[in-house]
Amino acid sequence: MATSAQSAAFRALRTPAGRRLLDSIDPAEVDADPLGAATRLRRAAPAGAPDAEPGGGPDGEAGVPHADLVTAALTQARLRGRARAKFGDLAERMYFTPDGLEQATRRPVAEYRARRFAAGVAPDTLVGDLCCGIGADMLALAAEGLRVDGVDSDPFTAAVAEANAAALGLSGRVRVRRGDAALTAPGDYDAVFCDPARRGKRGRIFDPHAYSPPWGTAMDLAQGASAACVKAAPGIPHELVPDGASAEWISVDGDVKEAALWFGALYDVPRRATLLRGDGRSPATLTADPGLGAPPVAAPRRYLYEPDGAVIRAHLVAEAAAAVGGALLDPHIAYITSDRLVATPFARAYAVDDVLPFSLKRLRSVLRERGAGTVTIKKRGSAVDVEKLRRDLRPSGPGSVVVVLTRIGDRPICLLCSEVTASP
Repeated sequence: MATSAQSAAFRALRTPAGRRLLDSIDPAEVDADPLGAATRLRRAAPAGAPDAEPGGGPDGEAGVPHADLVTAALTQARLRGRARAKFGDLAERMYFTPDGLEQATRRPVAEYRARRFAAGVAPDTLVGDLCCGIGADMLALAAEGLRVDGVDSDPFTAAVAEANAAALGLSGRVRVRRGDAALTAPGDYDAVFCDPARRGKRGRIFDPHAYSPPWGTAMDLAQGASAACVKAAPGIPHELVPDGASAEWISVDGDVKEAALWFGALYDVPRRATLLRGDGRSPATLTADPGLGAPPVAAPRRYLYEPDGAVIRAHLVAEAAAAVGGALLDPHIAYITSDRLVATPFARAYAVDDVLPFSLKRLRSVLRERGAGTVTIKKRGSAVDVEKLRRDLRPSGPGSVVVVLTRIGDRPICLLCSEVTASP
C-alpha cells in the first residue's frame, strides 16, 4: 500500500508538469544508469527552493517536493519499460504498480477474453470487474463497448486504474472505486469479471483458497451473475472447477499464461485450450471430445509431438494425439509419437533420428560423433538434472540436436531429434 507522500507524488505525476517530466525519461537510461538518471532529473528542478514542486498551482501538485516527483517518475518509467512485454505500445501511456504489473493480464489475452465476453452479453452491459488491479481487463472490456465498474481494495491501485482509463480515453465507460470484492453481493452485477489477488506480503500465493477474495467467494460471485468469468493461475486443480463452469487454459506463443472459468451465458464447453499467436493469426482452439477414449500407446515412431502447455493443462492430449494420428509413448506422459507429419497448432513436431536407453556416456559419445555443439534438452517424466547434464555433456561442434529425455514405463530413454516445420 502506498504512503500518502507516494499517492501525492502520483497525483502530481498526472499534471501537465508531471507528464512532461515522465515523457522526458528514457527507460533504457533508467536501466543502464539509474543513479545518473535520478541525478540529472533532480538537478533540473525549477527555480526556487531545492525541493520546490514543479510549477505550483494548476501546473503542479502543491506541496509535492520535486525529489518525490522525480522518484515517482523514475519508478513509472522503469515499470513502463518492463510493461512493454505485456502491453506493447500502450505501456508508454499507462501507469503501473510493481505488484499490479506482475499480476496484470497480457494485452493479447485481455483483448481476446474481452471479445468473448462482449459476444456473450447484451451491448452496453455493466460489468463488475472485481479486483481490477491496474485495470488491464477493465480497459479491454471497456474498449469492446461494455460499461465497467472497477473495484479494488487498495486505494493507490484503484487510482492507477482510474489514471489508465483516462490515459486511454475510456473514462466515459469506466468507473473505479475502492472496495472489498468479498463484500459484493452475488447478483449486484448482471455480469462479473473477477481476478482474485494471487500475491501477498510473502510473494505468490499458490493455494486458491488463500486468494483474495478466496476461491469459494469468487465462485459465489460468478455463479450469482447471469454471465461471469474468473481468472485463475494455469495450475488450478481440475477438481476446483465447479459444475456448470467452462474451463479454458490460454497460452501465448507456447507459454501458458492462465486459466479462465466461464459461467452462465458465457458457458459453452466443459474444457478448452486456446492458443494465441503473436504473429496476428486467429486463435486456435481445441475442445474436449466426449466420445474419444484414451489414446493408444506405441513405441517411438518417425515423429515426436510435444503438445502445447495449454493442451496439457486442459487434459486434451488425447484430442491432440487424434489430430495427428498419433499415440503416446507412455500412457502417463504427454509425448505423442506418429508416422505422419501433420501441420497442427496444438503441438510442436520433431523428427526422431535415434532412440537410446539413457546413459550419459553413450549420449556424450553419440553427440560427439554428430558434432553437436548446440544441444536443446527437453524432458518429461525424467528425474535428470538438465543443467548438470548440459555441463556433463560438454557439447562442441557445428551441429545441433534436440535431446528428449523421457521414460517408457520404468525404462528411461533418450530420443535424438531434429526440428521440423509442422505448424500451420
